[in-house]
Amino acid sequence: MRLRTLILLLLLIAAAPLRATAQDGKVVDEIVALVDDDILLRSDVNGLIFNILRQRNIPYQQGMFREALDNLINQKVLAAHARRDTNLTIADDEADKLLDDRLDQMSAQAGGQAALEDAYGKSMLEIKRDLRDDFLDQMYAERLQQQKLAKIRITPDEVRDWFSSIPSDSLPEVPATVRMAHIVKFASPTDDARADARYILTQIRDSILAGGSFEELAKAFSNDPGSASNGGRYAGTRISVFVPEFAAVASRIPIGEVSEIFETEYGLHILKVTDRRGDVVDLNQILIAFDRDKFDATEAIRELTQLRDSVVNNGASFARLARDNSAEESTAADGGRVSDPRSGERNIVVDGLGPLWRSTILQLDTGEISEPAEVRLLDGRAAYHIVLLQARTPAHTVSLDTDYELISNYALREKQARVLDEWINELRKDVFIEIRDASPS
Repeated sequence: MRLRTLILLLLLIAAAPLRATAQDGKVVDEIVALVDDDILLRSDVNGLIFNILRQRNIPYQQGMFREALDNLINQKVLAAHARRDTNLTIADDEADKLLDDRLDQMSAQAGGQAALEDAYGKSMLEIKRDLRDDFLDQMYAERLQQQKLAKIRITPDEVRDWFSSIPSDSLPEVPATVRMAHIVKFASPTDDARADARYILTQIRDSILAGGSFEELAKAFSNDPGSASNGGRYAGTRISVFVPEFAAVASRIPIGEVSEIFETEYGLHILKVTDRRGDVVDLNQILIAFDRDKFDATEAIRELTQLRDSVVNNGASFARLARDNSAEESTAADGGRVSDPRSGERNIVVDGLGPLWRSTILQLDTGEISEPAEVRLLDGRAAYHIVLLQARTPAHTVSLDTDYELISNYALREKQARVLDEWINELRKDVFIEIRDASPS
């Protein structure tokens, strides 16, 4: 129960629902609890449950309504105590930026800003106004909880005691893992690849200018997996999230005008802005990617070979070369270190790697650097890289000798859950709470 409490509290920040209202603004559900001067509606609880079921892919279980209600009450209790703490403040501009980011996420999940406005029967300004107080409560609750978590430590003796409490026949098997870093270079499209893509996109652009539907042509021809199915639409999107070449066009082109053809690392594009509000834009775009069979990897391989030689023969720092030369920004900033994209863990399960990664890694001993090899990056792009194998751990039964860091993390999480549970129960004693109805509808 304690661990589930922590999980649900952490989910609140990402899963908080808007209150259900009719389009005339009248609340269509009922109050289920009061916390200080705040109310909790049945729709708040049901919204949290829906998000948890969807995110964890589990069926509804008996008692889940009361558990979700308790966790929403806990959020309000944390927020109430946080507001009493004069050392804990959240600036208006910080709150507005984080709320804007949250609304961007909601718009993307709903299929665009228009879809979100339609779902709630309100304009974005009205949605932002209605959501702001609840969002501030979440932020205050999270900040106070983070302060408490930061003070919780675990000693080696506590780790050993926690591990010893697990029956030996229940100890899990840890799969084979590796730690690695890499330096990435992209092959260059040939002149033929650029000419082919430009010909196709020119025909599409001419059709649009002659009266064709931008949206229908995007559905039929665009190679952008994130937007083709909805007519190339990006709604309520911050210009800064686009690559610089794309952002430059999106920020200056007149609204309603079809752009000239321009190039990014993904291929050739045209776009049409339908609305622009400061640095937020609604647009449609069509991407024609370059033919992967018409790429020239000669220069990428030559550069990677030189970088490898600098490390192997001249003692250069792999991490420094990665920071200065790798074309993959997400890993370059960290010296080329590769992490599990879901957990952030440095130990990566070998069986979870793609075939190109595995074929490169299996040839290496610890400390060796691969020859330049083809790779498929997380965003789907094809590239070439050299890989430094930093560590290899074979499959084994979990033990303190080989997996202390992993075991320590699990032991700390359980201690954090226990301490948080006890702390919040104490905080609840100083806040007025009235539960009116804890039964599911």
